[in-house]
Amino acid sequence: MSLAVRDRASAAGATDGPSHAGRRWDWPLLVVCAASALAVGLSSPADTAQEAWGLAAAVGYGCAALLAVRSSVRWAAGPAVVAVAGAAVAPLLYLALIGKAQMEVGVVERAAELLFSTGTPYHPAPQVVRDFNPYLPGMALFGIPHLLFGDTPFTSARLWFVIGFLAAVAGAVRVVTRGRGLAAGQVRTPRGTTARTGVLWLIACPVVALPLTIGGVDPPVIGLLCLALAFAQRDDAGRAGLALGLAAALKWTAWPAIVVLVAVLAARRGRCAAATCAAGALGIAALTVLPVVLVDADAFYQNVVCYPLGLGAAASSAQSPLLGHLITTLVPHGEAVTVVLIALAALGVAASLLVRPPRTVVAAADRLALGLLLAIVLSPATRIGYAIYPVVLLAWPRFAAALSADRTGRHPAPAAGE
Repeated sequence: MSLAVRDRASAAGATDGPSHAGRRWDWPLLVVCAASALAVGLSSPADTAQEAWGLAAAVGYGCAALLAVRSSVRWAAGPAVVAVAGAAVAPLLYLALIGKAQMEVGVVERAAELLFSTGTPYHPAPQVVRDFNPYLPGMALFGIPHLLFGDTPFTSARLWFVIGFLAAVAGAVRVVTRGRGLAAGQVRTPRGTTARTGVLWLIACPVVALPLTIGGVDPPVIGLLCLALAFAQRDDAGRAGLALGLAAALKWTAWPAIVVLVAVLAARRGRCAAATCAAGALGIAALTVLPVVLVDADAFYQNVVCYPLGLGAAASSAQSPLLGHLITTLVPHGEAVTVVLIALAALGVAASLLVRPPRTVVAAADRLALGLLLAIVLSPATRIGYAIYPVVLLAWPRFAAALSADRTGRHPAPAAGE
């Protein structure tokens, strides 16, 4: 069945009037994505993964926009497939074949080698940027296939970042659609969008497609956060804590989610559920981090604490003209100023959780997105690519909530044993 025929069939099957009324946002956003990707490609240094992604993705988004204009359905499957093919699949295959990836891929693969040879994934005396590993010990697991089977496209940490992200998002879809009586990918929102199509649009988003293609480490982290939010939506505190713990074992950016999800579970299910979630998350994180700290605490401190804050022997390669970077550049003792500002922002978000705790998962995700956005803007060493966190946290929980609701807006009853 052609994509055009499939879109017409979707239009015939989607009977909800609101899904066709009002302004179209799909093709205008695809045009914006195409322009943004082209800007990335033209502004990136020559012969880099970012340049290749930007030029290929601009073509993919442009073709998807043309298809969306001709579609009678908003956010249809056809344009999403074309956007994913052009902005993720094609550039990923090309970059994998020529062996070009972001530096993080090599960092994670070397971390796996160090972990098995020394008991810690961190260089004991890092001096240059490539020596530093700013991730938590769990991230080294993505480098194990390369360690065991050598340097091939199928063992690259980049591929396993993609697999980890897709597996976590698929798990999140399965959790929120449980009890609907259909295969997870076939469940529709009240507006007629299927879960499968929603996942495609998520992957097509530039802040997701870019790191998936060039080897960013953030997709599996945000994927696990989506899974944790899905379990919290079903009031499954134990599994939410386990998913949070896995994310917290990978990168510091997942740790604020522990506080936020504990707060929402306390408001929804009480202190026992909150304690269960916290115990699972902190237990897994501690089991991952503490053994490495005991092996070489100084190496952990230099790599995971000092370097991300811009206090290491070498400046972080994660530089963007955001507020934190400008403060460290223009203000005396700017590093200390940014640390204080980040701490104040964290205290402000924490206070909001106590004064007005979120009572829905969407509200909790919004609060988490705000906290992470503040940290990204104020951090002295950050990338625009970290926008994957607030963007996904604002968009995906809303879509997941719609997937879990029936046509009358009610949520399905938890399955047996939940």
